[in-house]
Amino acid sequence: MAEAPVFATLGCRLNAYETEAMKEMAAQAGVTDAVIVNTCAVTSEAVRKAKQEIRRLRRAYPDATLIVTGCAAQTEPATFAAMPEVTKVIGNTEKMTPQTWANMTPDLIGTTEPVQVDDIMSVTETAGHLIDGFGTRSRAYVQVQNGCDHRCTFCIIPFGRGNSRSVPAGVVVDQIKRLVQSGYNEVVLTGVDLTSWGADLPAQPRLGDLVLRILRLVPDLPRLRISSIDSIEADPALMDAIAGEARLMPHLHLSLQAGDDMILKRMKRRHLRDDAIRFCQEARALRPDMTFGADIIAGFPTETDEMFQKSLDLVQECDLTWLHVFPYSARPGTPAARMPAVNGRTIKDRAARLRAAGQTQVSRHLAAQQGKTHLILMENPRMGRTEQFTEVTFGTDQPEGQIVAAQITGATDNQLLA
Repeated sequence: MAEAPVFATLGCRLNAYETEAMKEMAAQAGVTDAVIVNTCAVTSEAVRKAKQEIRRLRRAYPDATLIVTGCAAQTEPATFAAMPEVTKVIGNTEKMTPQTWANMTPDLIGTTEPVQVDDIMSVTETAGHLIDGFGTRSRAYVQVQNGCDHRCTFCIIPFGRGNSRSVPAGVVVDQIKRLVQSGYNEVVLTGVDLTSWGADLPAQPRLGDLVLRILRLVPDLPRLRISSIDSIEADPALMDAIAGEARLMPHLHLSLQAGDDMILKRMKRRHLRDDAIRFCQEARALRPDMTFGADIIAGFPTETDEMFQKSLDLVQECDLTWLHVFPYSARPGTPAARMPAVNGRTIKDRAARLRAAGQTQVSRHLAAQQGKTHLILMENPRMGRTEQFTEVTFGTDQPEGQIVAAQITGATDNQLLA
């Protein structure tokens, strides 16, 4: 009997979103007895884990067609094609095309090229893949942008995702209307470089324009979130939305990466230390309950103890709460990989110190919520999240997918209790 395809997703939320689209296309095409691995290329470690997962899945499914796709497949197709476990390698553009999956059916799989990876830089459009309901039963994710025009010296992602392209606002609004009609109480806008949304569209609207348009045209949407942003690209309309739109949730994840100006220049970032601090102060002045997450890299090439200390200090100076700490990992083909490296043990130590600083900030945030009443979106009967995306655990069942008002009574290391 033919088995349904098995999907494995590594990496970012956008990859997870695209896996859902692939599931739909594969089902419609009648793909069976296949294993699809959607890879990540953000670090060398991510590529190593992809290879490990491929070998594990081949042992588990020895007779299946094994298809590798995603960013690592896009940037290193020959690497994966050379693995004896792999049947097909398809690129990031190809994986989102129904025709690709039509050719992956048992009767056609042997007639197509083993490697189907085109030039991602030639792609000029991103379709809104219209996956109505990806996420939990309470929260849906909507891809509004893909790719990146910037060339940070540590990052391989533009070569996996291509240049920035935007989903038109009307398509986004129509999808969110359908999600609200289906009962979703929160929508998250996602992309690779979200604040570049609109630059390739007529009249070049900005992310803030999209946010305000969604909130105006979908009045029944209770909660809107935006995922990771580049703070230096926050436009005036976005700041207006932060100030005046209660339905835009007070949580922003910032792509900061470092707190030292020389390291930021060597990373080819577009902001300096003071820009990050100023943005956080301005956003919090407009929305006092705002919380920030941030990506920070520990041990970027040439980083001295003094430079690292500035990143450590930035955690408090920006009053960051949720840290994503990345120990620097050289990606072959990036300019940073040719820069003088920091000792591996030093990188590990710095990452641990950043995570400890982040945990201190989380503890402070949790303590400050004691006794407050929050509106909590329930992800399952016993766990939900506040407006600031803080997890809350309940002692009794609550209605899943609904927004519940509850008083905070305590906290664990990383969660509130209600």
